[in-house]
Amino acid sequence: MTTPEAEQSQAPRPEERLEQAVRAAEQALIEYEIAVETFRVEVENFSRLHDQKLGPLYSRIEELDARIAEARAALTGDPEDIRRAEEARAHVLPIPGVEELLHGWMDGHGLFPEAAAMLTDQPVRPPQRVRPSEEARRLYRELARKVHPDLAQEEGERQRREEFITRVNDAYARGDEKLLQELADEWAAGPVPPERRPSRAEELYARLEWLDQRKELLTLVARELEDGPVAGMLRLAPDDPDGLLEEIAGRLLGDIAQREAELAGLQEQG
Repeated sequence: MTTPEAEQSQAPRPEERLEQAVRAAEQALIEYEIAVETFRVEVENFSRLHDQKLGPLYSRIEELDARIAEARAALTGDPEDIRRAEEARAHVLPIPGVEELLHGWMDGHGLFPEAAAMLTDQPVRPPQRVRPSEEARRLYRELARKVHPDLAQEEGERQRREEFITRVNDAYARGDEKLLQELADEWAAGPVPPERRPSRAEELYARLEWLDQRKELLTLVARELEDGPVAGMLRLAPDDPDGLLEEIAGRLLGDIAQREAELAGLQEQG
Protein backbone atom coordinates (compact mmCIF):
# COMPACT_ATOMS: atom_id res chain seq x y z
CA MET A 1 0.00 0.00 0.00
CA THR A 2 1.36 3.39 -1.01
CA THR A 3 1.54 5.87 1.79
CA PRO A 4 0.61 9.57 1.30
CA GLU A 5 4.26 10.42 1.87
CA ALA A 6 5.31 8.08 -0.97
CA GLU A 7 2.67 9.49 -3.30
CA GLN A 8 3.88 12.98 -2.52
CA SER A 9 7.48 12.01 -3.25
CA GLN A 10 6.47 10.52 -6.62
CA ALA A 11 4.56 13.62 -7.75
CA PRO A 12 6.61 15.98 -9.93
CA ARG A 13 7.78 19.17 -8.32
CA PRO A 14 6.38 22.46 -9.70
CA GLU A 15 9.87 23.35 -10.89
CA GLU A 16 10.00 20.14 -12.93
CA ARG A 17 6.77 20.99 -14.72
CA LEU A 18 8.10 24.47 -15.41
CA GLU A 19 11.33 23.02 -16.78
CA GLN A 20 9.33 20.80 -19.12
CA ALA A 21 7.32 23.79 -20.27
CA VAL A 22 10.50 25.80 -20.88
CA ARG A 23 12.09 22.99 -22.87
CA ALA A 24 8.96 22.59 -24.98
CA ALA A 25 8.80 26.34 -25.60
CA GLU A 26 12.49 26.43 -26.53
CA GLN A 27 12.12 23.67 -29.08
CA ALA A 28 8.98 25.25 -30.52
CA LEU A 29 10.77 28.58 -30.85
CA ILE A 30 13.76 26.97 -32.55
CA GLU A 31 11.50 25.26 -35.07
CA TYR A 32 9.74 28.55 -35.70
CA GLU A 33 13.03 30.39 -36.18
CA ILE A 34 14.18 27.71 -38.62
CA ALA A 35 10.97 28.14 -40.62
CA VAL A 36 11.27 31.93 -40.67
CA GLU A 37 14.96 31.82 -41.63
CA THR A 38 14.27 29.30 -44.38
CA PHE A 39 11.52 31.52 -45.78
CA ARG A 40 13.74 34.61 -45.53
CA VAL A 41 16.49 32.89 -47.54
CA GLU A 42 13.98 31.79 -50.17
CA VAL A 43 12.58 35.32 -50.48
CA GLU A 44 16.04 36.93 -50.71
CA ASN A 45 17.31 34.40 -53.24
CA PHE A 46 14.17 34.76 -55.35
CA SER A 47 14.46 38.55 -55.22
CA ARG A 48 18.11 38.34 -56.29
CA LEU A 49 17.28 35.94 -59.10
CA HIS A 50 14.36 38.13 -60.18
CA ASP A 51 16.64 41.15 -60.50
CA GLN A 52 19.34 39.16 -62.25
CA LYS A 53 17.07 37.54 -64.81
CA LEU A 54 14.42 40.21 -65.39
CA GLY A 55 16.28 43.43 -64.59
CA PRO A 56 17.91 43.70 -68.06
CA LEU A 57 14.53 43.10 -69.71
CA TYR A 58 12.87 45.88 -67.75
CA SER A 59 15.80 48.16 -68.58
CA ARG A 60 15.45 47.35 -72.27
CA ILE A 61 11.72 48.19 -72.18
CA GLU A 62 12.42 51.54 -70.52
CA GLU A 63 15.09 52.35 -73.13
CA LEU A 64 12.72 51.48 -75.98
CA ASP A 65 9.94 53.59 -74.42
CA ALA A 66 12.32 56.56 -74.32
CA ARG A 67 13.44 56.05 -77.90
CA ILE A 68 9.83 55.69 -79.10
CA ALA A 69 8.88 58.90 -77.33
CA GLU A 70 11.88 60.69 -78.84
CA ALA A 71 11.10 59.43 -82.33
CA ARG A 72 7.49 60.51 -82.01
CA ALA A 73 8.51 63.96 -80.74
CA ALA A 74 10.92 64.35 -83.66
CA LEU A 75 8.10 63.59 -86.11
CA THR A 76 5.41 65.82 -84.59
CA GLY A 77 7.39 68.62 -82.98
CA ASP A 78 4.54 68.89 -80.54
CA PRO A 79 5.63 70.48 -77.20
CA GLU A 80 3.70 67.85 -75.24
CA ASP A 81 5.40 65.02 -77.14
CA ILE A 82 8.76 66.69 -76.52
CA ARG A 83 8.00 66.94 -72.78
CA ARG A 84 7.03 63.27 -72.64
CA ALA A 85 10.22 62.30 -74.49
CA GLU A 86 12.35 64.26 -72.03
CA GLU A 87 10.60 62.63 -69.07
CA ALA A 88 11.07 59.16 -70.57
CA ARG A 89 14.77 59.79 -71.18
CA ALA A 90 15.28 61.21 -67.69
CA HIS A 91 13.71 58.04 -66.29
CA VAL A 92 16.26 55.90 -68.14
CA LEU A 93 19.36 57.95 -67.30
CA PRO A 94 21.29 56.64 -64.27
CA ILE A 95 20.91 58.55 -61.03
CA PRO A 96 24.17 60.26 -59.97
CA GLY A 97 25.90 58.50 -57.12
CA VAL A 98 24.36 55.06 -57.63
CA GLU A 99 26.53 53.76 -60.47
CA GLU A 100 27.78 51.07 -58.11
CA LEU A 101 24.29 49.58 -58.13
CA LEU A 102 24.73 48.80 -61.83
CA HIS A 103 28.13 47.21 -61.35
CA GLY A 104 28.14 43.85 -63.07
CA TRP A 105 25.28 44.74 -65.42
CA MET A 106 26.26 47.76 -67.50
CA ASP A 107 28.81 50.49 -68.02
CA GLY A 108 28.90 53.70 -70.04
CA HIS A 109 28.58 51.70 -73.25
CA GLY A 110 25.46 49.80 -72.22
CA LEU A 111 24.74 46.29 -71.03
CA PHE A 112 27.57 43.86 -70.47
CA PRO A 113 27.52 40.80 -72.75
CA GLU A 114 26.23 38.55 -69.95
CA ALA A 115 23.26 40.86 -69.38
CA ALA A 116 22.61 41.39 -73.08
CA ALA A 117 22.58 37.64 -73.59
CA MET A 118 19.43 37.45 -71.51
CA LEU A 119 17.66 39.51 -74.19
CA THR A 120 18.55 36.98 -76.89
CA ASP A 121 18.86 33.25 -77.30
CA GLN A 122 22.56 33.30 -76.46
CA PRO A 123 23.69 30.96 -73.68
CA VAL A 124 24.29 32.59 -70.35
CA ARG A 125 25.66 31.33 -67.06
CA PRO A 126 22.77 29.86 -65.05
CA PRO A 127 21.71 32.15 -62.20
CA GLN A 128 21.89 31.17 -58.57
CA ARG A 129 19.32 28.62 -57.44
CA VAL A 130 16.22 30.01 -55.83
CA ARG A 131 16.40 27.64 -52.90
CA PRO A 132 19.11 25.72 -51.08
CA SER A 133 19.10 22.02 -51.89
CA GLU A 134 17.25 19.48 -49.77
CA GLU A 135 20.55 18.27 -48.31
CA ALA A 136 21.51 21.83 -47.34
CA ARG A 137 18.10 22.30 -45.73
CA ARG A 138 18.50 19.05 -43.78
CA LEU A 139 21.98 19.98 -42.53
CA TYR A 140 20.81 23.45 -41.56
CA ARG A 141 17.84 22.18 -39.57
CA GLU A 142 19.96 19.64 -37.71
CA LEU A 143 22.62 22.23 -36.88
CA ALA A 144 20.09 24.84 -35.80
CA ARG A 145 18.49 22.39 -33.38
CA LYS A 146 21.83 21.47 -31.84
CA VAL A 147 23.59 24.82 -31.56
CA HIS A 148 20.79 27.34 -31.21
CA PRO A 149 21.67 30.07 -28.65
CA ASP A 150 18.33 29.65 -26.91
CA LEU A 151 19.55 26.31 -25.57
CA ALA A 152 22.23 28.04 -23.49
CA GLN A 153 21.71 29.46 -20.03
CA GLU A 154 25.19 30.87 -19.42
CA GLU A 155 26.27 34.05 -21.19
CA GLY A 156 29.59 32.61 -22.37
CA GLU A 157 27.91 29.59 -23.92
CA ARG A 158 25.24 31.77 -25.50
CA GLN A 159 27.89 33.95 -27.13
CA ARG A 160 29.72 30.90 -28.46
CA ARG A 161 26.51 29.56 -29.96
CA GLU A 162 25.54 32.92 -31.45
CA GLU A 163 28.89 33.19 -33.24
CA PHE A 164 28.60 29.65 -34.54
CA ILE A 165 24.97 29.98 -35.71
CA THR A 166 25.97 33.09 -37.65
CA ARG A 167 28.41 30.98 -39.63
CA VAL A 168 25.72 28.35 -40.13
CA ASN A 169 23.23 30.94 -41.39
CA ASP A 170 25.77 32.38 -43.83
CA ALA A 171 26.54 28.95 -45.25
CA TYR A 172 22.84 28.15 -45.57
CA ALA A 173 22.12 31.44 -47.34
CA ARG A 174 24.68 30.41 -49.98
CA GLY A 175 23.35 26.85 -50.14
CA ASP A 176 26.88 25.58 -49.40
CA GLU A 177 26.37 21.91 -48.53
CA LYS A 178 30.09 21.25 -48.12
CA LEU A 179 30.54 24.07 -45.63
CA LEU A 180 27.42 23.08 -43.70
CA GLN A 181 28.78 19.54 -43.36
CA GLU A 182 32.13 20.90 -42.19
CA LEU A 183 30.36 23.02 -39.60
CA ALA A 184 28.40 20.00 -38.42
CA ASP A 185 31.64 18.05 -38.01
CA GLU A 186 33.27 20.98 -36.23
CA TRP A 187 30.44 21.24 -33.73
CA ALA A 188 30.40 17.50 -33.10
CA ALA A 189 34.14 17.44 -32.45
CA GLY A 190 34.29 20.57 -30.35
CA PRO A 191 33.86 20.82 -26.59
CA VAL A 192 30.28 21.23 -25.51
CA PRO A 193 30.28 22.33 -21.89
CA PRO A 194 27.40 20.96 -19.82
CA GLU A 195 24.47 23.34 -19.53
CA ARG A 196 23.09 24.18 -16.08
CA ARG A 197 19.38 24.66 -16.15
CA PRO A 198 17.94 26.95 -13.52
CA SER A 199 15.85 25.32 -10.82
CA ARG A 200 14.28 28.42 -9.32
CA ALA A 201 10.72 29.07 -10.42
CA GLU A 202 11.36 32.80 -10.88
CA GLU A 203 14.08 32.14 -13.46
CA LEU A 204 11.89 29.67 -15.31
CA TYR A 205 8.98 32.09 -15.47
CA ALA A 206 11.32 34.80 -16.76
CA ARG A 207 12.61 32.36 -19.38
CA LEU A 208 9.09 31.60 -20.58
CA GLU A 209 8.32 35.29 -20.78
CA TRP A 210 11.44 35.92 -22.88
CA LEU A 211 10.57 33.04 -25.22
CA ASP A 212 7.09 34.46 -25.71
CA GLN A 213 8.49 37.90 -26.55
CA ARG A 214 10.93 36.36 -29.01
CA LYS A 215 8.11 34.49 -30.74
CA GLU A 216 6.10 37.71 -31.08
CA LEU A 217 9.09 39.39 -32.72
CA LEU A 218 9.54 36.51 -35.15
CA THR A 219 5.84 36.65 -35.98
CA LEU A 220 6.25 40.28 -37.01
CA VAL A 221 9.26 39.39 -39.17
CA ALA A 222 7.38 36.53 -40.82
CA ARG A 223 4.35 38.72 -41.48
CA GLU A 224 6.51 41.40 -43.07
CA LEU A 225 8.08 38.81 -45.36
CA GLU A 226 4.74 37.28 -46.28
CA ASP A 227 3.18 40.65 -47.08
CA GLY A 228 6.03 41.66 -49.40
CA PRO A 229 5.73 41.59 -53.20
CA VAL A 230 8.42 38.94 -53.61
CA ALA A 231 6.57 36.51 -51.34
CA GLY A 232 3.42 37.24 -53.32
CA MET A 233 5.20 36.15 -56.49
CA LEU A 234 6.52 33.03 -54.78
CA ARG A 235 2.98 32.07 -53.78
CA LEU A 236 2.02 32.04 -57.45
CA ALA A 237 4.42 29.16 -58.12
CA PRO A 238 5.76 27.71 -54.86
CA ASP A 239 6.93 24.49 -56.52
CA ASP A 240 8.50 26.05 -59.62
CA PRO A 241 9.69 29.64 -59.02
CA ASP A 242 12.22 29.29 -61.85
CA GLY A 243 9.37 28.48 -64.21
CA LEU A 244 7.49 31.57 -63.05
CA LEU A 245 10.47 33.78 -63.90
CA GLU A 246 10.75 32.11 -67.30
CA GLU A 247 7.07 32.84 -67.93
CA ILE A 248 7.46 36.50 -66.95
CA ALA A 249 10.61 36.78 -69.07
CA GLY A 250 8.69 35.41 -72.05
CA ARG A 251 6.00 38.05 -71.66
CA LEU A 252 8.61 40.79 -71.33
CA LEU A 253 10.40 39.61 -74.47
CA GLY A 254 7.06 39.85 -76.27
CA ASP A 255 6.64 43.42 -75.02
CA ILE A 256 10.15 44.21 -76.23
CA ALA A 257 9.39 42.84 -79.69
CA GLN A 258 6.27 45.00 -79.94
CA ARG A 259 8.16 48.12 -78.93
CA GLU A 260 10.98 47.41 -81.35
CA ALA A 261 8.45 47.08 -84.17
CA GLU A 262 6.78 50.34 -83.13
CA LEU A 263 10.14 52.12 -83.00
CA ALA A 264 11.09 50.77 -86.44
CA GLY A 265 7.83 52.11 -87.88
CA LEU A 266 8.43 55.57 -86.43
CA GLN A 267 12.00 55.62 -87.75
CA GLU A 268 10.76 54.69 -91.24
CA GLN A 269 8.35 57.62 -91.15
CA GLY A 270 11.20 59.95 -90.26
